[in-house]
Amino acid sequence: MSTSASACDRIPEIMRDLRRRYLPKGDLRDGSTALAKISTATEDPFHVLVGTILSQRTRDEMTEKATDQLFARYADARALADAEPADVERLIRPVGFYHQKAPQIQRVSRILVERYGGRVPSTYEALMDLPQVGSKTANCVLVYGFGIPRIPVDTHVHRVSNRLGLVSAKTPEKTEAALMAVVPRRYWLAVNELFIAFGKDVCRPIRPRCEACSFRPFCKYFRTYVRRQTWWERRTRQAARAAPPARGSKGHAGSSAK
Repeated sequence: MSTSASACDRIPEIMRDLRRRYLPKGDLRDGSTALAKISTATEDPFHVLVGTILSQRTRDEMTEKATDQLFARYADARALADAEPADVERLIRPVGFYHQKAPQIQRVSRILVERYGGRVPSTYEALMDLPQVGSKTANCVLVYGFGIPRIPVDTHVHRVSNRLGLVSAKTPEKTEAALMAVVPRRYWLAVNELFIAFGKDVCRPIRPRCEACSFRPFCKYFRTYVRRQTWWERRTRQAARAAPPARGSKGHAGSSAK
């Protein structure tokens, strides 16, 4: 994995710009993601853990609706572990794959009760030992549940990091490792929230709004693809205007009606 010195040298600039856009008060609890809102509303790592599992392949607004319904009835690990499976499915139905996620969150809840007295562990290693918990979920719980600096990487963070040239990695897991190697630790807590907001607002997966981006001078994606495409389109238009009219087209000597 290689990195762009040009982009990496500008990490403080990138973080300042994104904070001004999306976290002007500098408080992660003011973020727009479902996990930031869950953290603000409950300050409960268990809610963050369950919310992260439910958020997989689901829009934020659906995650918020499902977690609000679920936690209004089952507020902690013990209650959720003992809940009727059909009722859990009903409550989390707004999220995708709710049939699969209902038994998953109940299984995690039972293990938390058995191993930790219903509490969520606060170390990466212990979280990774739980079922349905991968690196992204563990890091989300540490960041949003405990305020411990880590860099969760979802599709938005993966895309933005690689487009800017901060890293060059094929998978979110490799992007996570690369980001933690180049981004100063003081920025870790905010990276996920800010990059997700930027990825939804400006650096979109389809038709990114490059004209609204202040990172164009050093953005790898803009230099490599957008500017080159714009140059090619301009050359194509110029060539089309300079080409002689085709035989038989309007205005050609042989095109008049007889």
